[in-house]
Amino acid sequence: MDYDIKDINLAAKGRLRIEWAEMSMPVLRQIRERFSSERPLAGRRLSACLHVTTETAALMKTLKAGGAEVVVCASNPLSTQDDVAASLVADEEIPVHAIKGEDHATYYGHILSALQHEPHMTMDDGADLVSSLHFIALKKWDELEPSVRAWGKGLSDDQRTRFISNVMGGTEETTTGVIRLRSMEKDGILQFPIISVNDADTKHLFDNRYGTGQSTVDGIIRATNRLLAGSVFVVCGYGWCGRGVANRAKGHGAHVVVCEVDPLRALEALMDGFQVMTIAQAAPVGDFFCTLTGDINVIRKEHFLQMKDGAMVSNSGHFDVELELPGLAEIATDRRLIRDFVEEFTLNPGQRIYVLGEGRLINLAAAEGHPSSVMDMSFANQALSAEYMATAHGGLQKVVHPVPRHIDQEIARLKLKAMGVEIDTLTAEQERYLSSWEMGT
Repeated sequence: MDYDIKDINLAAKGRLRIEWAEMSMPVLRQIRERFSSERPLAGRRLSACLHVTTETAALMKTLKAGGAEVVVCASNPLSTQDDVAASLVADEEIPVHAIKGEDHATYYGHILSALQHEPHMTMDDGADLVSSLHFIALKKWDELEPSVRAWGKGLSDDQRTRFISNVMGGTEETTTGVIRLRSMEKDGILQFPIISVNDADTKHLFDNRYGTGQSTVDGIIRATNRLLAGSVFVVCGYGWCGRGVANRAKGHGAHVVVCEVDPLRALEALMDGFQVMTIAQAAPVGDFFCTLTGDINVIRKEHFLQMKDGAMVSNSGHFDVELELPGLAEIATDRRLIRDFVEEFTLNPGQRIYVLGEGRLINLAAAEGHPSSVMDMSFANQALSAEYMATAHGGLQKVVHPVPRHIDQEIARLKLKAMGVEIDTLTAEQERYLSSWEMGT
């Protein structure tokens, strides 16, 4: 088995942590039990580019139980839990290519390993795997990391055609990845259907809001050990992730400021009780900053220059591009790592800016990511969407598809059942009323 991890001897610790996470993942456990007997993914090679965490391990075990031949690589250089990677290799015999803190070249070398699995299906978090695959198929060599480019150029045209046509479809976990994939669809270059797991109600309403909210604030506190109560906490972006962070920061006693470009979301933030202003207005008053937009250079050089001494800057968007860190480095007279995941940039005398987690996902860089109970639903969507893709791919257009409604509903039903919650059902009379246009007052 080919793999690349930090230390196989960490497996025992990882095994216990995976067991702990699975206690709070009853939906995925039920799916795994069914998959073990039905084997809906038998004979399918699946390459997954995800955050290698305890919850991801539970998903990989479920996919393998369903018959899939799984390979997993990291979707972020700082999100891998090395003991979990070791357990997947040693205990589950699942090839893993992921090391926490890996450099850029190693990161794409690991993506190459996932590509060389010649997958029938992809599972992405941020679309790095799918975009690399498409760059090879379309011969966009300048867009590829050298190791991936060299391998792709070594394929003949026929091999490249077979390579991409071999993929029946994939799934995408996060907002940033969906944005990239919809852009590919718009440009007419998407080569196979993708299911947007991120857009399932049982994903974004819970994972993005409650998972990102709690884990982001957790990461900031772990990295800094600073008090949020009484501080000014600036949230850039008021999508579901931003909503979650704003509410968790408010719960810690912070005064929350929201920066937005969408007037509807800005109005919603205002009506939710938060102060709304531009990032230029917020820069001089904020104590903590967190970006969650999926866009580039949200906080820029001119904003860093206006921040107060000691401002803490972090990101919880998928890529490390939301903070203009090259611009910050240009204006800094000194920089040093002052504690784990906290880098100090000295600008003018008496002005220090602290960047958390290298500007990468702070909830995974400095903490452990989302709680397993919320990832239970997200990864249930991944497992059931993979099963759906394996059977329905022939009738799906090469576009980004929503998670089928019946899957969303089934996951919610299973979660409520696991929590011991019962809900009402419609009577026959109520169903007739809702389906009729003739019945009124």
